[in-house]
Amino acid sequence: MPPYSSVPEAGTAFVPVAADRLELGEGIRLLQDGRIVLVDILTGRLLSLPDTPGAALRVLARLEEPLGAVAPIGADGGFLAAAGTGFARLAPDGTVLARRRLAGLDGPPPQRMNDAVCDAQGRVWAGSMAYDATPGAGVLHRLDPGGTVTTVLRDLTVPNGPAFSPDGATLYLADSAEGTVYAHRVDPATGGLSERNVLFRLSAGGGSPDGMTVDAEGRLWSAVWGAGQVRCYSPDGILLLTLDLPARRPTSVCLTGSHLLVTTARYGLGVPGPLDGAVLSTPCAVTPLATATVPPERHTC
Repeated sequence: MPPYSSVPEAGTAFVPVAADRLELGEGIRLLQDGRIVLVDILTGRLLSLPDTPGAALRVLARLEEPLGAVAPIGADGGFLAAAGTGFARLAPDGTVLARRRLAGLDGPPPQRMNDAVCDAQGRVWAGSMAYDATPGAGVLHRLDPGGTVTTVLRDLTVPNGPAFSPDGATLYLADSAEGTVYAHRVDPATGGLSERNVLFRLSAGGGSPDGMTVDAEGRLWSAVWGAGQVRCYSPDGILLLTLDLPARRPTSVCLTGSHLLVTTARYGLGVPGPLDGAVLSTPCAVTPLATATVPPERHTC
């Protein structure tokens, strides 16, 4: 295995993979069956990439509330979604089968679920935030198999991009409003967190860390909202690679083994550019971690 300080290789020319331009694309990930799924948060849509490059994204589900992210349930068992003010279980055809509202998210201030990820034990870690990004209103929740919800962290503002190291012993979490990514020690068996360290902090005006993913060598890839970049860091926070994008607000990243995919947003831009809101792609042979799945026989929401 190459040392953690090795610099990964990726292309520099990003192209759109679909005709759509999303309001607030997020949560892009590779499923075990090879599909790529993502969400458009504020329109409540779960989407997948088209078979034909340049065609429209496929709509897998449409909710009447913001959809922050999804985790796949087993093999073609649908999705566990961080949506609205809690969690929802979606059938493969997008039908909402069950909902779980979380106390305290109705406000004040009014809040919604944001980014989320499933760990190797089938636990879903999801952030919530105030619609107006009220400082300190953000929370990190953990939904365990069996349905227990635990408040893991409070006093966040915009929790984003939860991601795990290959061994599951480190949880990376961005607070986008602070421009900071933290590394938390986690007990893989219990989900308990212990020490927290700053992995990296962006300078004022240097953008905000958003959605993240970890590759098979343990490097962390972060979309940087406002800077129009994807940055790759070593597990000890050394910047290894910076890729410039033709869109100002990248929101999440996905490695497929052959490409790097990036969602972007038009949200908040008075005059969006031609690729703001696009799903972008560039060649990248970096090996991804397998996407963890929710165990269907043990999980309820």
